[in-house]
Amino acid sequence: VDQLYDMLKRIQEPKGYYFNQDRGRVDELLASLLINRERYGYMCCPCRLASGDRDKDRDIICPCVYRGPDVSDYGSCYCNLYVTPDWNAGKIPRIYVPERRPLDKLPY
Repeated sequence: VDQLYDMLKRIQEPKGYYFNQDRGRVDELLASLLINRERYGYMCCPCRLASGDRDKDRDIICPCVYRGPDVSDYGSCYCNLYVTPDWNAGKIPRIYVPERRPLDKLPY
C-alpha cells in the first residue's frame, strides 16, 4: 500500500489530484485497489461493482473516467480518494458525490 501511495502521489499531484488527508481512508481504498488487481487483473474502483471484463470496466479502472468531472464539480471523486486542496482544507462543503456511471454499464 505504501509503494502504491508513493507512486500515485508522485504521478497524480502534478495533475492537480491530491489524496484525501484521511490516510486511513486512503490506505483502505488503496488496499482495495490491490485486491481488485489480484482478483481481476486490473485496479478497478473499489467503490463500484466490477464485471471482471476489462473492456466493460475500462471506465472504472482507477483513476476512473469520472474522477475529473467529480473533482471539478464536488472537490472529490466518488470514493473520496482524490480530492482538491480546498476539499482537504474544509474550504468547500464535503457533500455526497453522485454516481455518474451510466446504468447500462452496471454488471447486474
